[in-house]
Amino acid sequence: MEEREGEVRWDGLCSRDAAARAAALDTIGQAVLRRAESVASGAAADGLPVPAARDGLGEALARLLMLSKRCPFPDVREKSEAILGGVQELGIRIPRPLGHGPSRFIPEKEVPAPLLWDCFFLSRLYHSEESEKVQSALDEHFCCLSPDCLTIQVGKEDAAMHTLFAESFATLGRLDNVTLVMVFHPQYLESFLKTQHYLLQMDGPLPLHYRHYIGIMAAARHQCSYLVNLHVNDFLHVGGDPKWLNGLENAPQKLQNLGELNKMLAHRPWLITKEHIEQLLKTEENSWSLAELIHAVVLLTHYHSLASFTFGCGISPEIDCEGGHTFRPPSVSNYCICDITNGYHGVDEIHASPTGSIPSTESVCEVEALMEKMKQLQECRDEEEASQEEMATRFEREKRESMFVCSSEDEESAATRDVSRHFEDTSYGYKDFSRHGMHVPTFRVQDYSWEDHGYSLVNRLYPDVGQLLDEKFHIAYNLTYNTMAMHKDVDTSMLRRAIWNYIHCMFGIRYDDYDYGEINQLLDRSFKVYIKTVVCTPEKTTKRMYDSFWRQFEHSEKVHVNLLLVEARMQAELLYALRAITRYMT
Repeated sequence: MEEREGEVRWDGLCSRDAAARAAALDTIGQAVLRRAESVASGAAADGLPVPAARDGLGEALARLLMLSKRCPFPDVREKSEAILGGVQELGIRIPRPLGHGPSRFIPEKEVPAPLLWDCFFLSRLYHSEESEKVQSALDEHFCCLSPDCLTIQVGKEDAAMHTLFAESFATLGRLDNVTLVMVFHPQYLESFLKTQHYLLQMDGPLPLHYRHYIGIMAAARHQCSYLVNLHVNDFLHVGGDPKWLNGLENAPQKLQNLGELNKMLAHRPWLITKEHIEQLLKTEENSWSLAELIHAVVLLTHYHSLASFTFGCGISPEIDCEGGHTFRPPSVSNYCICDITNGYHGVDEIHASPTGSIPSTESVCEVEALMEKMKQLQECRDEEEASQEEMATRFEREKRESMFVCSSEDEESAATRDVSRHFEDTSYGYKDFSRHGMHVPTFRVQDYSWEDHGYSLVNRLYPDVGQLLDEKFHIAYNLTYNTMAMHKDVDTSMLRRAIWNYIHCMFGIRYDDYDYGEINQLLDRSFKVYIKTVVCTPEKTTKRMYDSFWRQFEHSEKVHVNLLLVEARMQAELLYALRAITRYMT
């Protein structure tokens, strides 16, 4: 039941016009039910029990399940659910979601996205001629809310956010789980989606299928099957050759040549030299142009860092992808014994926090202690300033100490599908910046920075992308709500800068005007373990690591931390790659 066979066309659901969506839904419903009736009647004629969905029907049902749960348009959600119900009435087993919400680390009820769009439409209903329907809807979905409360909750920002959801769905045909977690921070999300849309779909040096394949190569370096699955589907949708997906050796030599740069950027970007760039640009028939290479480098760094976000926030598989749904019937309490055996438990167990739901005295004291350190450091700044020699010494000490920050090896991260066929040299991984006496010169930002060098190079060779990246970097770095856990009116700039500079320090990047002694004061060991794991070996991130740092902070604040990690990592990779390109050009 593939789109190219003309049996099911999903494109119409992306329309902003309700009538066009309704027509598309009718066509989809008819196609799915025809296939379901064929499967059911065939089984009956043979005297066999009705099988689970097969021959492409399963993929269509999984997609309808996703639409019924994750579409910002209520007409699509309702009709998708109705189609699934019609298939079930024929005796065919329909899928159900695995897991609970877009993140394994964050309880679904605390993720704002589904509540936002339901509230938005209920609010519009409340102000329409059908307002008598509101109370029953509230009783069913939001039992503790009244229409008055709802009216207060849904303001201009929520309406603008729903518009962003609608635009995203219209562009991609889905609202992915990354988007649903990033919505904690709408200003950043808007910039992120705009940048990603430009990189993948707007005019640029690389053809569309190359862009998605490069995304697959980048995500696979961190074993991120979540992103690989998404881009495999997108790669095929834009006409990519399925044979390429059998392994990197089946892709064109030009893409294979990118493998060396991909692995170094992902794991050891400080090793990139102008000679690596020259090899890509001067390989006769399989050579890259400068513009193509800039596009590829931005895509690689984007998906390396997005893999960090995916693991750092515990992003769940998409409902319609592998690991996101099952056709197994539920048993007692809606859980099949097979699910429990494979690690899928109830929502309360999945999201149980080691500290419990009641704030502990210890965790509250951690917040107070951190705020006190910030205050003391500010006072020290005002009283005296360290010499340049002392600042350099503190940087080297912090860089050296960062080598010994590592997680315990007995913790288990989420299982992922093997995606190693999409890259070469599977043994190549992260190595600390300086080990066993090997010395790599410090990268001084005053000699090569994003603002003074990288930005203009990207914008010159790939117009507008430098501006989009610059905006995204600045939003992530400057984003603040002036809160820390339960405290308000707090200046968090010192803490945000410490996080950003610690990540760059792990990559050997030094800011001459920063006192690296502040990092040890502001970031405790559990936080450093989390940062280093998410940035350097994200596939090893566990829920225990996520829970163990900043235990009294909101989930939105931990997602905010991940945005800093994503952008600081991406900028660090870009700096090394762009410096090498600049050296090649000069």
